[in-house]
Amino acid sequence: MGDTRRRGAVALAVTALVAPLTLALTAAPAQAASSCTAKAGPYQKKVEKFLGRTADGKQSTADCKAIRAFQTKHGIQPNAGYAGPVTWGVMDLMTKQKAVGKNPNKSGKCPTNKGRIACVNLSLQLSWIQDGKKLVYGPVPVRTGRNGYETRTGLKKVYWRHIDHVSTIYHVAMPYSQFFDGGQAFHSVGVSMWNPPGSHGCVNMTKTDAKKYWSLLKNGDDVYVYGRKPGT
Repeated sequence: MGDTRRRGAVALAVTALVAPLTLALTAAPAQAASSCTAKAGPYQKKVEKFLGRTADGKQSTADCKAIRAFQTKHGIQPNAGYAGPVTWGVMDLMTKQKAVGKNPNKSGKCPTNKGRIACVNLSLQLSWIQDGKKLVYGPVPVRTGRNGYETRTGLKKVYWRHIDHVSTIYHVAMPYSQFFDGGQAFHSVGVSMWNPPGSHGCVNMTKTDAKKYWSLLKNGDDVYVYGRKPGT
């Protein structure tokens, strides 16, 4: 009976911790801007080049529509087609993530002497699973804690898994939850992995990636979080 009460208390404590972390999921969908700006932004040329447009640094109607479509897709506000720092920051991060290729632990910062381990690079917003030096899955883009709600760094372990977890306070679904540090967990979300400013501490993933992590990890497996999320 004592063990049962303790397990119940742990579950309740985790639920209470998770609830505030899921507020990001309750935000209203991005609203369309009232008009498309004719003003060129400070990152105009870089944004144009990223989108495969003529990089002349001059805003055109077509440029604005292309930038606005990108902003809308990734929940960047305001989505008025302005080539500002947030839009360029997302594009720059995407470029850096792509450059990593299939060697995410090139620096050797994620331990290779732990057997199977889930690695989270906050600086690049990437996660992967490795076994020793062998890459098992990934790297995949993730969405970690925003400024003030940072995903905590260090070596941790998966200690509780709940495939259909729901916050009892905010009634927000957190599918494929795998908790590794208090209320911080891997779980799937229905927003872009590049949706700013980030989560309330959890490591957000696409449904496909969260399901794969669920199949590859188990209680007791190591998780290593390092680096620093841009903007925190």
